[in-house]
Amino acid sequence: MIVKKLHDSGVRSEHAYFAAIASIGASFITWAASAKGESAGLDRADRWGIFVGEWAPTFFGLGLALAQYEGHDGTLPR
Repeated sequence: MIVKKLHDSGVRSEHAYFAAIASIGASFITWAASAKGESAGLDRADRWGIFVGEWAPTFFGLGLALAQYEGHDGTLPR
């Protein structure tokens, strides 16, 4: 199971939640950079922002799965 492998590799739910929040910020940054730095127009900037923004739900889902897995142990290894 991928959640067990991630947990055994040292990835914790907090890491996944942080990645989700960071991807939301990165979505805004990529949108702004594309809007100002490229001559392709606002449509392309919107696509970049949406593309990066779609990572957040995946990371939140991994965070929830890891939190549930950590809860089964009864401890959170550090």
